Amino acid sequence: MAAGGRGGGGGQMEHVAWKLSRPVQRPAGAPRNIAFEPREFHGYYSASIPPALHIFPDDTVSTRTYDGSGRDADKRTPGGNLENGPFYVEGALPGDTLVVKLNKVRLDRDSARQGSRINGRAVTPAYMASAQYDAAFDGEYKLDRERSLATLAHPTQRLKNFSVPILPMIGCIATAPPGEQSYRGTDLGSFGGNMDYNQMGEGVTLYLPVYHPGALLYIGDGHALQGDGEPTGNGIETSMDVEFSVEVRKNSKLTGPRLETADHLISLGAQPEFSSSLDRALQMATTDMAHWLIEEYKLEPWAAHLLIAFQGKYEVVTVAGTMALKIPRSSLR
Repeated sequence: MAAGGRGGGGGQMEHVAWKLSRPVQRPAGAPRNIAFEPREFHGYYSASIPPALHIFPDDTVSTRTYDGSGRDADKRTPGGNLENGPFYVEGALPGDTLVVKLNKVRLDRDSARQGSRINGRAVTPAYMASAQYDAAFDGEYKLDRERSLATLAHPTQRLKNFSVPILPMIGCIATAPPGEQSYRGTDLGSFGGNMDYNQMGEGVTLYLPVYHPGALLYIGDGHALQGDGEPTGNGIETSMDVEFSVEVRKNSKLTGPRLETADHLISLGAQPEFSSSLDRALQMATTDMAHWLIEEYKLEPWAAHLLIAFQGKYEVVTVAGTMALKIPRSSLR
């Protein structure tokens, strides 16, 4: 369909083209359970990548991820936080919120890897300059899925009894970033991305802004465990079997990632390209939580501020510049 308009000053006629289409209708029957085997993974978030799968709200998808170095149970790739997807969610439009429920996040192999060098943002320059490293240190782990423990595969003498309980999580979940922007798989921002939050595990609900039709959901970067702050720049990296379902909240105009667990509301201050400003990340998380409590829970501003002041808990998600603010659900009663 075309519409004509008269140009100013008796100039040439200007034409504007419109493309109209009907919304795609859900297939008949109940919401679908889809087993999706990815054919390719992507090292960046962008709206320019064709969808790998079209899904509808309330559909459930079972699939898998690589770890941060590009490995899964069968193969290895060049790495770089490769992402599964994007998944096109029918009915999601700019200004909506995509709701992602992580129904299952399970290890799919018995091995993992981790670095040993401290992130320079976590220590003083003097410590960083003087730290001594053993080039032969082996960061490979064995994962005991039955006992939920990780142990070093080739420990040094002093770490021969070292083991840690695993807490499987997904490091990267994102919608396509605004406009024609493209971010690496290791980046993050208001669209989500490489958030590396150790609470992003089974049973969590994640809220992300929608910037493009279909939202274009990406998921990847499995961790068997990650400590608060990610001070070595990575977690215990491994691949995952994942099951997720999606919903769409219309016209909610979310400005950044939010999470809900069984016990907490959580706002994330996630900055583009790891600006390393934890104070800015704290401001972002606090501001979002204030809006959340005022707009969705109908608290007066002063009530929201008191709740944040006396019930809130801040967590350093990554020393690279991401903070979380948690409010216990019990305090909302």
